[in-house]
Amino acid sequence: MSQSPNKNMYLIIAAAAVLVIALGYFFMNNSSSTGVSQAQAAVEAQPANSQPAPATENPAAPDFTLKNLEGKEVTLSSLKGKLVFVNFWATWCGPCRQEIPSFIDLVNKYGKDGFTVLGIALDPREFEKVPGFASDMGINYPILYDNVGVSELYGGIRSIPTTFVIDREGKVLGQIVGSRPHNVFEEIITSNL
Repeated sequence: MSQSPNKNMYLIIAAAAVLVIALGYFFMNNSSSTGVSQAQAAVEAQPANSQPAPATENPAAPDFTLKNLEGKEVTLSSLKGKLVFVNFWATWCGPCRQEIPSFIDLVNKYGKDGFTVLGIALDPREFEKVPGFASDMGINYPILYDNVGVSELYGGIRSIPTTFVIDREGKVLGQIVGSRPHNVFEEIITSNL
């Protein structure tokens, strides 16, 4: 029995589709940590209840100076001694908007203990919207404009929100890509303050 040409064509198309999906899966899984140091990737992969690697194994956070909403310069290294979330975001980003209320609450709760967030707005096309957005949201932490490419110092931001956790010594404990529930952020804070 010979198969009809249509059946052969369908088999070839199906096999090609399976191959494309398999290759896509392979490349996505093997490129997910591109631009992230091995120390950061190791911390990111740790279970939420595990302790981060000793500070000597974590890289120093790239220092930067950016202007805030009032036009004043803010330098990351001036916050040494605090636990800092460096949060890359944009006004149009839905997941960014979802995590902002958690950041506001956590700054209210742990700010006196040495925690803060630096919100770094990435999209220069939206910079004029940032002050009104911050006011409407009641943001209580510094919002900075990345108009000099600071995101490149952090390996290039491929997805927002992306948050880097910087310890009191100025070392990168890890990175969080995407939004997380309030309790995840709080656990990171309480484990590292």
